[in-house]
Amino acid sequence: MKTRQDAWTEENDLLLAETVLRHVREGSTQLNAFEEVGDKLNRTSAACGFRWNAVVRHKYEKALQLAKKQRKQKMRALGKGQTAKKRLLYTPPEASPGDFTEVNAVQNSKSYNHPELAANSKVELTMDSVIEFLRTYQGNSEHIEALQQENERLKKENEELIKKNEELEKKVAKLEEESKTVQEDYETLMKIMNRARKLVLFEEEERPTTTFKMDRNGNLEKMAE
Repeated sequence: MKTRQDAWTEENDLLLAETVLRHVREGSTQLNAFEEVGDKLNRTSAACGFRWNAVVRHKYEKALQLAKKQRKQKMRALGKGQTAKKRLLYTPPEASPGDFTEVNAVQNSKSYNHPELAANSKVELTMDSVIEFLRTYQGNSEHIEALQQENERLKKENEELIKKNEELEKKVAKLEEESKTVQEDYETLMKIMNRARKLVLFEEEERPTTTFKMDRNGNLEKMAE
């Protein structure tokens, strides 16, 4: 009888994910994969199924979809005249009388997402499966609490970013207003300079020209205006 009670490690989760993906890809069943992992880790297949659906599956959703796609391609490759049947990649050892109730509980359960269905199937649960469920449930609660804390942190960070963005928008509007004022002052200054330049040119045009005459000695003498 399997009595594994310690927590799941990252290596256990990785083994579970690789085994399930391999079984799906090769046309086997997830239940068969749970049985294989359960025998390797000395856990019940029900515990493996619950761990997969409650924790591990969402991390490998894309890989699972790809494995299903590859399975369909292999089934098509069998040809129209052949029937594509699921094959089991793993044959579990003969179950002892103490494990028989757990195997039936897994086979009668339609969903591993809700382990309470096993209790409703009129099959007696063993103590280790109950302990495994409570341990996993506690782990999920801690995971949910961590997600809630992360969500609150992101909310506060988002509020701070919104405030900073509003402050930056005010600064940009102020700079645009100052830039507009500088542009207007520059245009006014250019107008004044152009007027001054025109006045100088006009005075030069109105100023009489100076005439000279040459005396007997060949010197230039300014003529009276």
